[in-house]
Amino acid sequence: MDVGLLWHDGGSADLAGTLAQAAKRYRDRFGDKPNVCYVHPTLLPDGDRKVNGILVRPSARVLRHHFWLGQEKAEQPTA
Repeated sequence: MDVGLLWHDGGSADLAGTLAQAAKRYRDRFGDKPNVCYVHPTLLPDGDRKVNGILVRPSARVLRHHFWLGQEKAEQPTA
């Protein structure tokens, strides 16, 4: 991900609602929809999950109560 939006949430238990708010802000700012969001691993103890069409992935680089949204391009096959 080259460009992203860091969203802070005060600890809401509603992952889908928080992600929808953050995705709306991303669309307003960048004019496109995010397709990936990184969150602190404690938010997703079972690993990756798809929420509202966005792949949510745990990352130890993201602080608790923060959402890092952006677009990941599909990997190009190597020749």
